[in-house]
Amino acid sequence: MGDCVLIIDDSEMIRKKVREVFEAENMFSEYLMASDGMEGFKFLVTNKERVDLILCDVVMPKFDGFKFLTLKTSKPDFAEIPVIMLTGQDDVETKVKSLTSGAQDYLTKPFHDQELIARVAIHKKLKKLQDEMREKNARFEEMNRTDALTKLPNRRFFMESFSREYERAKRYGEPLSYVMCDLDKFKSVNDNYGHIAGDNALVVAAKVLKDTLRTNDLPGRYGGEEFGMLLPETDAEGAQIVADRCREIIAQTPVETDQGNISITISMGISTFYPSRDESEHPTISKIIDLADGALYQAKENGRNRVVIEAGSLKP
Repeated sequence: MGDCVLIIDDSEMIRKKVREVFEAENMFSEYLMASDGMEGFKFLVTNKERVDLILCDVVMPKFDGFKFLTLKTSKPDFAEIPVIMLTGQDDVETKVKSLTSGAQDYLTKPFHDQELIARVAIHKKLKKLQDEMREKNARFEEMNRTDALTKLPNRRFFMESFSREYERAKRYGEPLSYVMCDLDKFKSVNDNYGHIAGDNALVVAAKVLKDTLRTNDLPGRYGGEEFGMLLPETDAEGAQIVADRCREIIAQTPVETDQGNISITISMGISTFYPSRDESEHPTISKIIDLADGALYQAKENGRNRVVIEAGSLKP
């Protein structure tokens, strides 16, 4: 079934008994056995992607179940793995402490086989539902911040990132460059070759930006045929090197159309934010974008397929 259970108990007899009960019902395909809480925690650390459920004894001479729960709850990565405590003490205090310490359930020893199976089945089902919900939420979040066509960050997420990088640049005093990019004569591509060809051109440009930029850089689709690039810790001259590299590769990369491959070009405008001690002199993000837009306009006016640095960005 691809499921893994971690059984923690100082009694080898109990560990074997629990495994036999599970094997008889084909409940798990993998078993990890530990004789105390510390050994169990080490198993959990090295197998966190595999463990689906934990059964843990409360009273163990070396490292008991409550100490194990303390370690487990200190690691957020383990929060979704359910724990069923096995206790020979049939008192309310022990049961309550188990639940308030991070366990999802408890079972009193000696336990009935069918009760063990039923409780484990419930928590396996709950964990499966939780895993599916997390996956759906992750996919939804990815869709919410990604442009469907180009798979680049969309404008909303790009601007949120811009805000974070802007604040980080101010905090550490490092330059932040913004590059505004616009495909040249994009309307002609759509008019002459169709909108599918236009979409292909956007995808080609987006892939070049994504594949060419450095790990800490962020490309995004700003809107229509416009893209943006955030280049942290990069001055204007450095941004020009990065932008020119992208521009050259885009010009050399063919775009498929029904009438054969075509070439596209892109123009880019750069503005760079140099933090200073006087925050009153800091340009706003909107101003940085406007300056890059002005440089992009110059690139278009000067013949397209080129990179222009906004004049004030050439020196801090």
